[in-house]
Amino acid sequence: MTIIDSIKASMVPIHREGWPFIAIAAVTSVVLGYFADPLFWIGLIITAWVCYFFRDPPRVTPVGKGLVISPADGTVSAVGPAVPPPELGLSDTPLLRVSVFMNVFNCHVNRAPLGGIITKVAYKPGKFLNAELDKASEDNERNGVVIDADGTSIGVVQIAGLVARRIVCWSNENDAIQVGDRFGLIRFGSRLDVYLPVGTPVQVAVGQTAIAGETVLADLVATEAPTSTYREG
Repeated sequence: MTIIDSIKASMVPIHREGWPFIAIAAVTSVVLGYFADPLFWIGLIITAWVCYFFRDPPRVTPVGKGLVISPADGTVSAVGPAVPPPELGLSDTPLLRVSVFMNVFNCHVNRAPLGGIITKVAYKPGKFLNAELDKASEDNERNGVVIDADGTSIGVVQIAGLVARRIVCWSNENDAIQVGDRFGLIRFGSRLDVYLPVGTPVQVAVGQTAIAGETVLADLVATEAPTSTYREG
């Protein structure tokens, strides 16, 4: 392997959604640097952070019938019953909700928690409250996706946060999607809620770090949860 190949192998891919922002940050750095050298270096640091924010590293997704995988990098912020957004048409009574909060340093590419057919994509405008707040699930701008897998439907909801101002979803209704596939992105801090059937054994705990496309959140076909992982938040 050559030195160039080694450098390429060590670099994390950047998602195409990030290139316009990177270009803007880079050009701004050059313009500011024309007036004052310190401003150039500050701009360069910001440009590097924008590159880091839009990174899109490869992931190895666990394979197994019924496994529900984390759709986002971040921290599990809540596990417990909650009524799903009405526009999803899932239920008007509480389902099991697992929430993953993403801060501005997490990778923000979202991945499908389950493979199947997308039966609904529903966007709802709203506020931009702190995504860690429970009321953010009801009040904030959001985009919901319902995935049907052999008759079992789950919902995954992208929720904008205090800094986030743009939810991106590349999937459409009637699309077939594989578990771990990229389906969207939220710019600059946010949260993902996953709604599961009542009684689904959860495999994570509040406060645990989740990795999109890799961390198992729940098992739809398991009969009981692992010891000491289920906590209501």
